[in-house]
Amino acid sequence: MAITLCKRSAPSCYKCFRSSPACLRSYSSPAHELQEAARARIAAVDALTGRQPSIYAKARIASPVEVDLPRKRVPLVDRYNRKHDYLRISLTERCNLRCLYCMPAEGVALSPSANLLSCGEIIRLARVFVKNGVRKIRLTGGEPMIRKDILDILGRLNELRSLGLQSIGMTSNGLVVHRRLEDLVSNGLTHLNISLDTLNPLKFEQITRRRGHDAVLRTIFKGIDLGPRGLVMKINTVVMKGFNDSEVIDFVEMTRHNNLSVRFIEFMPFSGNDWHKNKLVPSSELLATISQKFRDVLKIQDETNDTARSYTIPGFKGSFGFISSMSDHFCSTCNRLRITADGKIKVCLFDGAEISLRDYLRSGMTDEQLENLIGFAVDGKQEKHVDMEEIDTVHNRPMILIGAHRRRLTPRYSLRGTSARSYPRNPAISPITFLSTSPANYLFQQTSRQFSTSTKFASEPNKSILSHVDLLGRPSMVDVGDKAKTRRTATATGRIKLTPHAFSLVYPELSCVDLTEDASSEESLSLLTRLRKAAAKGPVLTTAQLAGILGVKQTATLIPLCHPLTLDHIKIEFSPDVTTSSIKCEVTVSCEGRTGVEMEALMGVNISLLVIWDMLKAVAGEEMEIGGVMVTKKTGGKSQNFSRHISQEMLEKEERDGHE
Repeated sequence: MAITLCKRSAPSCYKCFRSSPACLRSYSSPAHELQEAARARIAAVDALTGRQPSIYAKARIASPVEVDLPRKRVPLVDRYNRKHDYLRISLTERCNLRCLYCMPAEGVALSPSANLLSCGEIIRLARVFVKNGVRKIRLTGGEPMIRKDILDILGRLNELRSLGLQSIGMTSNGLVVHRRLEDLVSNGLTHLNISLDTLNPLKFEQITRRRGHDAVLRTIFKGIDLGPRGLVMKINTVVMKGFNDSEVIDFVEMTRHNNLSVRFIEFMPFSGNDWHKNKLVPSSELLATISQKFRDVLKIQDETNDTARSYTIPGFKGSFGFISSMSDHFCSTCNRLRITADGKIKVCLFDGAEISLRDYLRSGMTDEQLENLIGFAVDGKQEKHVDMEEIDTVHNRPMILIGAHRRRLTPRYSLRGTSARSYPRNPAISPITFLSTSPANYLFQQTSRQFSTSTKFASEPNKSILSHVDLLGRPSMVDVGDKAKTRRTATATGRIKLTPHAFSLVYPELSCVDLTEDASSEESLSLLTRLRKAAAKGPVLTTAQLAGILGVKQTATLIPLCHPLTLDHIKIEFSPDVTTSSIKCEVTVSCEGRTGVEMEALMGVNISLLVIWDMLKAVAGEEMEIGGVMVTKKTGGKSQNFSRHISQEMLEKEERDGHE
């Protein structure tokens, strides 16, 4: 026998659910034991308060097939007469980037695979929505390209055109889309939005904790080339004050010779993204900045329910726009609904309330019952979301778990080249010229497998992010205050190759060079003079050892972001190699501290070898070589201990490379 949900109207019931997430979770779960536990808790509370159980309380824990919701004649029209014809479906919670913008620093708990919607469930729900008026579907993530069945999903959604579906879009980070873009279009993709918050490769890696900036540009330009086949290309750029607001003009320049739309999105608050209104750049400020650069900016007629206010510049092929969810919201014309990857419907991006369509779908609900449930959720949509300072980021999901993939921010660079095509077809030819001549450019030379969509790769922490650089690209000392003091040691080695005569000056007992042979010749007299000059500087190895110890102690002074440490022991040893006339230096440093002493050991090796070079330059200044400086052993700290084995084969290879 069906239980009537309550004697109030459906919207009132939904407000009750919003006020008590625990009730909503019980309502959404078909598990019998949860129902019984909820009934027991309610009965206990009623017994203490002396109240009689209400019908509404019973309905909260009724199973899905028992709930008899009021039938709505038009399920996708809410109380404020807003018609919802745009559905966003998240295909996965996983992503092959680790963007600071949508991924909290502590990470997110991913749902088990069994909890995510299958391809068949996605298509069934989509069919219900399309039959009730949805005309546009957008696939999101996470990163939707991680789904192995993405082409199958697209193809089956494309079959819904006979029911009224008009367009299928996808929002992606663009990392691997270029590989399958033609197939995606062939299977029905009509709109592609690429999230790109910077045109600076260095900042791209810092923001995303992955490489791949060139691959994203490759996707964008391939999408532009597929425009004649009906693909509409857009770029989504989240703007944050002091990070990437200086790049707005450069993004607008992309529309000069390319038929695409760039949309500047105001930074929005979500769980874990450290939002603050001081980081927000209102769209009005951005428009003023653009209008100062381009005097003849023209407003474009926006489509009904369009979230972006669009503009163009005469002579430009593309357009740009602003999505001002915070400073000038568009709630009165909102036509969007969202389904999360785990099958919950969200009627507002900034509302933490959700109803699990998945649970009811799997419990055996008919399509008609699903329509009633969806209509019930839509009726609970508020007239507008609360002010930006009042948005609940505690109970709402992080961005990556909602399905509105964005990335973060970035600072300054100089962009050149605005001829026939402002940005090169070949992403290996970078359009970026840095204002600072950073040597880090070599980091971004791409290889074929620097990024991956595998979940194994996506779950691994990235170790290539620059720990001593903040989001503005400025130097920043790592905070080690929370680390425990532990015993730490590090050993580093290096080698200096000398000439036989210079080697004989340091190790006369090992040398087979006869310094008195043919001493009457002019060349030999010159050599003897230089040897005496070098010897006059004093004992080479003793001086180098003392200098190395001093260098170890001064590491924090010479390397600006190193922490000053109280060292317990410094050991410097030299060992000769007669066959190559070289000297190996080994430095071991130990301390009780919060950070490692690798830099101190490396400093000791370098200073010691440089002093040897300085003391022998009169004899062999042009011929000497310093190389092979490396950390060979490390212990202590959270990271794993390691010991590098330097084989004789490696030394011989190094020797051959030096000769070459």
